[in-house]
Amino acid sequence: MMRSLYAVYRKEMGHYFASPVAYVVVAMFLILSAIFFNLYLVEIVEASLGMASDFDGPSQLLRAFLGNLFSILMLFLMPMVTMGLFAEERKRGTMELLMTSPIREVDIVIGKFLASLTLFAVMLLPTAASVVFVYLHSDPTAPLRVVFSAYLGIFLFGGSLIALGSFLSSLTENQIVAGVLTFGLFLVLWAIDFGTRSTETVMGQTLHYLSVINHYEDFTRGIIDTSGVVYYISFIVFFVFLTVRSIDSLRWRRA
Repeated sequence: MMRSLYAVYRKEMGHYFASPVAYVVVAMFLILSAIFFNLYLVEIVEASLGMASDFDGPSQLLRAFLGNLFSILMLFLMPMVTMGLFAEERKRGTMELLMTSPIREVDIVIGKFLASLTLFAVMLLPTAASVVFVYLHSDPTAPLRVVFSAYLGIFLFGGSLIALGSFLSSLTENQIVAGVLTFGLFLVLWAIDFGTRSTETVMGQTLHYLSVINHYEDFTRGIIDTSGVVYYISFIVFFVFLTVRSIDSLRWRRA
């Protein structure tokens, strides 16, 4: 199993970095991250000029950068990472080769998922330079555990979006359709979170609890809640399972 899974993982990583998609996505993510970090920095500096001396601008900058920025950027950029995971394979006919090989469906799905997750980690790693910059040039009261907690939340949040995008990509042969579906559903999840924050109804509170973004916000405040970790892992496992079932259905339809 591990050998087959690694073979899929290595193939997918080679495909990512042999095509311009990975470079474009990573470059866009880092450029936008740098732009928004600079905008947040200017805003915090201007705000601190009119505030009391105990105003903790560096910590506010870190919370804004890690809390708002990544969630917004991932909603817009992650569909580009996941839209071709299975749709492109189906369109090129290479999915048939995978299905007739001795590699199991679960190895194919998990291998591709881990490759996308690795690409996401590569995207995140350079952003740590901004955090290091804040700690080197200021004295934020926010402890490092808040930063580690935020990055853990970002990683789990990104993994959840990848799992969902992988499932949607397995449903179609068209990358554009997969990308639009993924982007549209991400926006729905985002809208549900903001639309249910102030509601007091049982349905509204349930939807708010099920929101992917809702659990992410706890991590950005330095709260590593077990329920949040379990929620994200369950979300990932659920959509990986659905993706396996979707790929398995292709074998039966072609039989």
